[in-house]
Amino acid sequence: MGSSHWIRRMGVTGQGDLRLVCFAHAGGAVTSFTGLARALAPDVEVLGVQYPGRQDRHREQPVEEIPRMAEAVNAELGAILSDGRPCAFFGHSMGALVAFEAAVSLRGDQPSKELTRLFVSGRAAPLAGPRPGDLLSGAEELLTELHRLGGVGKDILDDPEMVSMIMPAVRADYRALAAYRMTPGASLDCPVTVLTGEADPLVSPEEAAQWQGLTSAPTEVRVFPGGHFYLQDQVQQVAAAVRESLLSS
Repeated sequence: MGSSHWIRRMGVTGQGDLRLVCFAHAGGAVTSFTGLARALAPDVEVLGVQYPGRQDRHREQPVEEIPRMAEAVNAELGAILSDGRPCAFFGHSMGALVAFEAAVSLRGDQPSKELTRLFVSGRAAPLAGPRPGDLLSGAEELLTELHRLGGVGKDILDDPEMVSMIMPAVRADYRALAAYRMTPGASLDCPVTVLTGEADPLVSPEEAAQWQGLTSAPTEVRVFPGGHFYLQDQVQQVAAAVRESLLSS
């Protein structure tokens, strides 16, 4: 893979026939998928989407529109997918929405075999617009939410300097969530795998299952022990489920 602004290869991963493009949660970065990439190696090549405003892109202005994020990713994916190898998308929380929009756009532009499956994690189907948790905006309520959900270390959240570094991206992502509306009639024709934590305070398994209404292909739902960031504690189990689904696509 050549140089890319939005796409990162996740460490030393596989070069096999299977490829997974991962989209992070609000405030998140590609490193949130390091464990999954290691667990899927060497038979699955994992690529991570690095949003602007964090880590090696911290000097860039964050993007506050989910469709614009999806468009930017797709603009670079074209060259990556030109080798004809199939790939799947995996999006967690806000990343599930970015991945969905990217998948809809990609399938609309070139309805071909390249995109074999969409994995959506920790997010209800975007049928009814923003959810209450998407509408948070003040610094204190955002910090309270980050503490509640986990996924960001307490040492970071208790360090004012670190908080000042991550908050611009967090605020921008929540503005993107608050503004997001799914395009009426948007749908896919590839299989969808829904993953969720059984104790996730943001989405119930029943709400997660509503993703089945957004594809004409089969939908499966996988429920794991844990909360919103179940993936951190269930890496091997999630990797096994992802591998199984990819092999069946």
